[in-house]
Amino acid sequence: MAELFKLMSVEQAWEIFRNNLALPGFRKENISVQNSLGRILAGDIVSDVDVPGFSRSTMDGYAVKARDTFGASEAMPAVLEIAGEVLMGENAPDPVEPGRTVRISTGGMLPDGADAVVMIEYTELMDSSTILVVKPAAPGENVVRRGEDIGAGQVVIKAGTVIRPQEMGAMAGIGNTVCEVVQRPRIGIISTGDEVVDPGQIPGPGQVRDINCFAVVGLVEEAGGQALSYGIVRDEPAQLGQVLKTAIRENDIVVISGGSSVGSRDVTSEVLNSLGKPGVLVHGVSVKPGKPTILGVVDNKPVFGLPGHPASALVLADIFLVPLIRAYSGLGFTTPSRRTVRAFMGRSMASASGRVDYIRVAVTATNGRLTAEPILGKSGLITTMVKADGCVIIPMAKEGLEAGEEVEVILY
Repeated sequence: MAELFKLMSVEQAWEIFRNNLALPGFRKENISVQNSLGRILAGDIVSDVDVPGFSRSTMDGYAVKARDTFGASEAMPAVLEIAGEVLMGENAPDPVEPGRTVRISTGGMLPDGADAVVMIEYTELMDSSTILVVKPAAPGENVVRRGEDIGAGQVVIKAGTVIRPQEMGAMAGIGNTVCEVVQRPRIGIISTGDEVVDPGQIPGPGQVRDINCFAVVGLVEEAGGQALSYGIVRDEPAQLGQVLKTAIRENDIVVISGGSSVGSRDVTSEVLNSLGKPGVLVHGVSVKPGKPTILGVVDNKPVFGLPGHPASALVLADIFLVPLIRAYSGLGFTTPSRRTVRAFMGRSMASASGRVDYIRVAVTATNGRLTAEPILGKSGLITTMVKADGCVIIPMAKEGLEAGEEVEVILY
């Protein structure tokens, strides 16, 4: 059992946490490609067809034998006989013979014998059956060959890929309407506190609405998990223990919001240690905001105790919970790729030694220069997160940031 508030660095906390945790096998499911955005492929996608299934034009113009246009210019155009037209969605007419051409539209099927398309802008009608070509076409110009995009037997998308719109299009292009993906990990969320009430309820004296549950649900869903709320639990060990035991049984990961500090009513550590070994592994991380954070494991299920202050809860969930959701989704313990921008600090910010500071900032652009303006406010204020576009990290060894100093902003 971890000593209460024996502060650890983020790296130390991760090492202890991972050494006591074994990733479970991944569950798979088949879903519609149309609903697959953001999901993780469980197996390679292999094409059994060529894409495109026929050679086609990429421009409106005339299908030609490229050699018939070599040397063509406005002063000395090539003269070709129009032998027909390729209609959209139909087979091409007879093969193109030397000295002949056929009209073709973008996406039309390239006739046999043709190996290029001359853009209509580089032709002139001499009469109803003859064109002048004023610019030569190279073989393959303005043409996509059969199988040039995807060949039969080709691995189009590898297992473990996070599906984006382009992967959805690729699967549709080879005729896949269903794909096998990793099931999203289930994350149980418990809110605690005698003073916490449902957002739909009007708070009484000394009461506050439950902000953290909704914020953490959003973070879980954004990270690729599926969230299940277990409601608000009073600061009573027996009640919390019963709900926590159920949540551990029914989910892959459990998050407890509130009750992680060392006040007389903060019972999360006590309850977590009572449910099984190893229990609480980390209690206190050298991060601001978010120092009173709990990392524990019961029955090989990770359990997080997040601070009750909304900004603290979101910062620490982003540090620990999001990477764990990704690991449980089949991506392994990899650092999530985050969008970042370079900006200049709008004011100086001091930082105490021995901790990592996450400074919430708003990013503004003036005369082509990005400025990161700190959003000042206590960690209990959710609006500091609402106003922020991202955060700037002050490392443990650095004593602060100077106004005008160039920094990397991790965008939310």
